[in-house]
Amino acid sequence: MTVHPEVLWAQRSSETDEKKNVLYITVNLPDIKPETLQYNLTPTSISFKARAGDASKGIEERDYEFAFDLYEEVVPEESSQKLNSRSFNLLIRKKEKKAEYWPRLTKEKIRTQFIKTDFSKWVDEDEQEADSAALDEDFDMGGMGGMPGMGGMPGMGGMPGMGGMGGMDLDAMLKSMGGAGGAGDEAGPSGEGAESDSDDEGPPPLEEAEPKA
Repeated sequence: MTVHPEVLWAQRSSETDEKKNVLYITVNLPDIKPETLQYNLTPTSISFKARAGDASKGIEERDYEFAFDLYEEVVPEESSQKLNSRSFNLLIRKKEKKAEYWPRLTKEKIRTQFIKTDFSKWVDEDEQEADSAALDEDFDMGGMGGMPGMGGMPGMGGMPGMGGMGGMDLDAMLKSMGGAGGAGDEAGPSGEGAESDSDDEGPPPLEEAEPKA
């Protein structure tokens, strides 16, 4: 028996920039078998079918599928997709550039229980400008699957260097202040580093916007 996988979605809109006029759709389904994946995107509809599961992990293999008409037209040739071990991720370009959000993902105004708002990516229309670039970068890296590649970036790869700089500052302060406040200064960069790690798990503005949805 086939079942519907959970489909999460968010969006951005723009009257002038097509790259910021997109849908973010995540088929939240772990252990999809790539050879069974059947995905089709047309200007007016989307369909998905795949088998997922892993007997070695005690996860029963099952067939999943869905299909529905989209609220408005999209541009398949300017859309992209990524598959990882946890989900199937889609970045779909809306055809019409306009400031207003789509009121819903589906053409028909019906309650579809397996389609849900992706609160980790959703922001209000008036807050979206600062978040589009961050989401595009996150999608280009394949979401969480791309995070190991961030080790070479200054924010994360530079952390050991930050520790070295902190040591130099501590020595200078110990000489000039007799060690007073040295521990506090060292803890500051460490705390900032920890916050940076947390932020890399998702764009900070989106996390702040989550309760507003």
